[in-house]
Amino acid sequence: MRRRLLLTAALAAAVSLPARAAAQPGLLLGVDDDSLKWYSHTYSLVSIYRTLGIGAVRVTLDYPPDRTERTELQRLATAGRTVRVVLAVTGSPTAPPLDQPARDAYCGYIAGVLRRYPFVHDVAIWTEPNSSTFWQPQQGAAAAYEALLATCWDVLHAVRPAANVIATSAPHARPGDWYLAIGKAYRASGRTAPIVDTVGHNAYPNTSAEQVGARHKRGSIDEGDLGRLTGVLKRAFGTAPPVWYLEDGFQTTGGPSLLYSGSENERHPVSESDQATQLAAAVRLAYCQPGVTGFFNFELRDDPSLAGWQSGLLRPDWSAKPAFAAYQQAIAAAAAGTIDCGQPHK
Repeated sequence: MRRRLLLTAALAAAVSLPARAAAQPGLLLGVDDDSLKWYSHTYSLVSIYRTLGIGAVRVTLDYPPDRTERTELQRLATAGRTVRVVLAVTGSPTAPPLDQPARDAYCGYIAGVLRRYPFVHDVAIWTEPNSSTFWQPQQGAAAAYEALLATCWDVLHAVRPAANVIATSAPHARPGDWYLAIGKAYRASGRTAPIVDTVGHNAYPNTSAEQVGARHKRGSIDEGDLGRLTGVLKRAFGTAPPVWYLEDGFQTTGGPSLLYSGSENERHPVSESDQATQLAAAVRLAYCQPGVTGFFNFELRDDPSLAGWQSGLLRPDWSAKPAFAAYQQAIAAAAAGTIDCGQPHK
């Protein structure tokens, strides 16, 4: 009952803002939001997405599936009638698919989802496999991930020729070296068919207070380092696939204290108003970057635990933060083509 009331309040807050048209295909703008699979109030969430004007929502699916999978997929299918649903299928960091039978099982599971649910076209393969947080061991991980991408590309394109197989990567775990190692494994395999359709790079800044367009000479590849990322991808694959910023976001501090608990995990969180400014700047930069075709804010709603993430557009009680309106306005500007790329990016 409490969740229903909170979602009703969120919807009321959202519809108090004018609805916007979704951005056009030139830049797909979305949110990462697992609440779509957790809550039964699917239509309320879809109404919030519609008010924002987003073009897609990314949702994670656990692998191997558990007993909640069918219910979760039914909720996604309901949402998939009106919003593009991007799946990220990931499992235990200590049990990634390291051999061919495991790869066949993983990719076969995703193929089964595509057969059952025709609204699914976009699938992110695992989550940040270049980070030990999500893939262990890291030794040999790039070659294993290359083989997983190749298997899934073949299997998923056989089921859905228009499938979008998305490689994922973390920004602060030497992604440049990671993609070069994947490219080396790709060439060594002798394969000529593609292994990836889109690179879904998570482009978080080093801290939430760092300038959106900050550049780094080595190590991190954030939003301001697109040139380095593109260069690496060309060396790895001969050509750079389209890039989605599959996760980006700016953590806030200073919200109502009763809504949050625990200790902050961010070195330099920003105020709610500064989050709105940072997010608008991040969208503008992505819109103006050649080869970038997607941007997703992580996440829709703040985690009430400060050990989690507070980069959402809504507070834990589902009330709108300033970033909600800022993202809505940036989406509308991208759709209208009124973003000025002549201004310097900070």
